[in-house]
Amino acid sequence: MKLNTIAMRCWIVAVLAALGTVSHAATKQTVLEPSVAWTASSTLGLQLPSTIDTLFQDYHLRFVPSMMSDAWATTGNYGAPGQDQIFMNRKPISDFFLEDAMDAWMHTSERQRFYNTRIPMTLLAYSTGGNKYSNQDRTTAVFSGNVDKRLQVGGHIDYLYSKGSYDQQADKEFTWGLSGSYTGDRYSLMTALNHHNFTVKESGGITNDLYITDPAQVQGGETRVDNKSIPTNLTTAQSNLEGTQFFMNHRYKVGFYRYRRDSVTDTVISRTYIPVTSFIWNLDFKHSRHKFLTQSGSEDAGVFDHSYLSATGTDERTSYWHLTNTLGISLLEGFNHFARFGLSAYATHEIRRYTQVSDTLTGNVDVWPTSDSLTITAPARTTQNLLWVGGQLTKQQGSTLHYMANARFGVLGPVAGDIDIDGNIDVRLPLLGDTAQVTAFGYFRNEAAPYLLQHFISNHYAWSNDFGKQTRFRVGGEITFPFTWTRVNVGYETLKNYLYFGTDALPAQCSSPIHVLSLQAKQDLHFKAFNWENRLTFQTSSNEDVLPLPKFALYSNMYLRFLVAHVLHVQVGLDCNYYTSYYAPTYNPATMTFYNQTDTKCGNFLFANLYANFKLKKARFYVMYSHANHGLIGNNNYFAIPHYPLNPHRIQFGVSVDFAN
Repeated sequence: MKLNTIAMRCWIVAVLAALGTVSHAATKQTVLEPSVAWTASSTLGLQLPSTIDTLFQDYHLRFVPSMMSDAWATTGNYGAPGQDQIFMNRKPISDFFLEDAMDAWMHTSERQRFYNTRIPMTLLAYSTGGNKYSNQDRTTAVFSGNVDKRLQVGGHIDYLYSKGSYDQQADKEFTWGLSGSYTGDRYSLMTALNHHNFTVKESGGITNDLYITDPAQVQGGETRVDNKSIPTNLTTAQSNLEGTQFFMNHRYKVGFYRYRRDSVTDTVISRTYIPVTSFIWNLDFKHSRHKFLTQSGSEDAGVFDHSYLSATGTDERTSYWHLTNTLGISLLEGFNHFARFGLSAYATHEIRRYTQVSDTLTGNVDVWPTSDSLTITAPARTTQNLLWVGGQLTKQQGSTLHYMANARFGVLGPVAGDIDIDGNIDVRLPLLGDTAQVTAFGYFRNEAAPYLLQHFISNHYAWSNDFGKQTRFRVGGEITFPFTWTRVNVGYETLKNYLYFGTDALPAQCSSPIHVLSLQAKQDLHFKAFNWENRLTFQTSSNEDVLPLPKFALYSNMYLRFLVAHVLHVQVGLDCNYYTSYYAPTYNPATMTFYNQTDTKCGNFLFANLYANFKLKKARFYVMYSHANHGLIGNNNYFAIPHYPLNPHRIQFGVSVDFAN
């Protein structure tokens, strides 16, 4: 990295840190309390407590792509496709599977945070790392301001650009959004508009893993490797994901006023509106488009088995949109002594539209370098109308017991006969001078396969399936002992007609039941400035040919936390991630999916980071030497998936400033 590049990045970090200190001095004792943050549940828009992102501890961790999870299958770059290999955290295949691998980097309505900060708040952050050939930069800004105590508006911008450590690995991701909320006695509103545009270069993996594991063998004895010169299977391919989501939740509450009177004069001192029933309208619109481009038919032929539409390259687009309207009525919790819970009934109507490459493939289709015969019929555009009815039972108030249960039944369209029941309950119990929390959760789902897993047409992959409904049953629980810094989570799931991508990269269904058992234990140790946090996950699958999982995954974080001169908060430490070897999924660039393979095991390597996190007034910043053990401790087989090595060691740093005006 050139010195002027380093100087420029350090200058940006220093300026932001200085601005944070100046902002703190200007606002003096101004704080964000009684600030609140929340997210909205997807069905009826219940407000779920959230946090304002101002913590400095472990701030570095969000900038290490391989540590998105304790076992994260990824193509390696920051902002790159990935899949969680801790099964209990993995989402099922969505209605538009082409964007699932990028879900971790998307800003969706389910993750939308709403704020009430009373005073304007701006969170500005910048992070960078690597050299001029492999740098990763990310700039984010979040704003929220109140017009008055009821009305709030906000917005965010997120720009991520990472060249990657290897050739043909760059990605550029831009996200922006607007949001607003109004909380009145009778009427309340939450709304958000989010847009993203992601461009990901597709390398198809490196051509020979020995460039990483044993470079001398392929370089005539030379052990030093120029990572950017390692050949890749694809050199002209890229994927693009573009999407927009608009969300609105309206609530009108009917109730009565409760008056507080002076005991002597019997005059009204104050009045409080007590809602009894609310009428709900929830609207969600989402549009997504996937585009895959290559400019070399010969490279296509070396990576993909078929080229049904073009033998000279690929230029294809697949899109999807849905419009969901939910109407509900809710009897609210807490309007009198006997109303110990909330009870809701609702109906949801959804329209889905799929647009694919072509309407029909028939007969002999010329492909490179041979010819193939394929007969698949699918309309270029497909529209579905779906209807569910459901109910919800909740208890959110109180300090001891909380629960939520939701049941939804499909009555129209492909979802007719679908069942989706889920719930959770948590109890807080006084124990040894502190409070222990016990949580139980579970769900039962019997749902139709997504349309695009049934019918799909593209240049390299096409299928027509008749999958049955997928059944999933999960139960589990968690117990937390704050006074010993202990948390234990146990989960069990049975899957029937499980949907996955097989070794041929095509969707498949396993009719025999698969059983997954998961046990996660988190144990921390704290003594004055010394801290050691550990998280160990054990999981097992009864059918590893269909659902392979790493047996053990470990995350450990040892650090010192202290205060300097009563103003500078410091966390200095070393953290690491490890999971056992298994037949990790591999990645398909044409469909951005992870599919099974039985040739190469991945895992059994250590990935460690040496870091320091700081907070000074309203500025937090970090410095990190990522993959610090590279070439020192452990082997060089640091592949999360076959043929896609993780980043080698690099220096990273960044800053975040909280402006409260």
